[in-house]
Amino acid sequence: MCSLGVLAVFLSFVSLLPAQSRKSTPVPPAGAASKPAAKSALDKPSLEAYLRHQFLLPSNLKVLIEDAKPSELPEMLLVDVTVTDGGPMRQQVQFFVSKDGTKLVQGKVFDIRESPFAPDLKLLKAEGSPSTGSGNPLATVIVFSDFQCQYCKEEAKTLRQHLGKEYANEVRLVFKDMPIESIHPWAKPAAMIGRCFYKLNPASFWDYHDWVFEQQSSVTLENLKGKAIEFANSKQVDSLQLTQCIDAKITAADVEQSAAEARALQVSSTPTLFVNGRRLVGNVPWEQLKSVLDYEIEHARKLRAAKEKDDACCEVKLAIPGQK
Repeated sequence: MCSLGVLAVFLSFVSLLPAQSRKSTPVPPAGAASKPAAKSALDKPSLEAYLRHQFLLPSNLKVLIEDAKPSELPEMLLVDVTVTDGGPMRQQVQFFVSKDGTKLVQGKVFDIRESPFAPDLKLLKAEGSPSTGSGNPLATVIVFSDFQCQYCKEEAKTLRQHLGKEYANEVRLVFKDMPIESIHPWAKPAAMIGRCFYKLNPASFWDYHDWVFEQQSSVTLENLKGKAIEFANSKQVDSLQLTQCIDAKITAADVEQSAAEARALQVSSTPTLFVNGRRLVGNVPWEQLKSVLDYEIEHARKLRAAKEKDDACCEVKLAIPGQK
């Protein structure tokens, strides 16, 4: 998979790396009490030092700790911690802290009344992004991808070869842009061009999608635009309108919005897939993906059947003469 570098290492732990040297504590005057102050996770310097030690965070990464706030757990406070390299790449981790500051818990809170993937489902937006497949899907696959990523190319081939053939009536595929600019110089321009194809003719996006992945080894930052316009001519896409869209960077905001969504979801590598909200990271083999799809489709069928049963059970009709 294509990752964001040092922050991806942080993610592999939890995914927070030698600890930054701490300022020495002043020597107390003679006769002063020598008992050290009690450490508290509600004290930001103490918590930062603890996390740097625990996760081997290097000094070049910044640790930003927000003020504690009420949480869903009784007697626990919520503290958001963000680790960043100072640039656009960042990762947030939530910790629950006891109100006396002595206990620290890292984890997620689940509400059994909701899907276990509810937090991600609330952040995933399929509208406005290229999609193909069933109009009334039992499973939606949302893939965050990068046109210059080799693993994304392999996963795209898997998805395109199998989904339409085996799940045409059950699955919808949604494509989201997550260009990793730090290692892929033409990924963002390629994403913007893809969105131009989508604006001009939504169906043509998938032609471009397949073509640019096939051309991955021969594309460069310098020849990308020319090759894309040449491809557009072969697909009867208006090359003049495409050129205007590319030159004016009309779709830059669309790509950035998709990338911002990825950051909000804490997606740190491509490809990353969400199957009805279930996160799958990396180039997922078809047999593994198929088993997840089959499970999610069957689960969705049961939920639909239960809802239809509930809706039907409480229907009230007036006894109107002449009507059944």
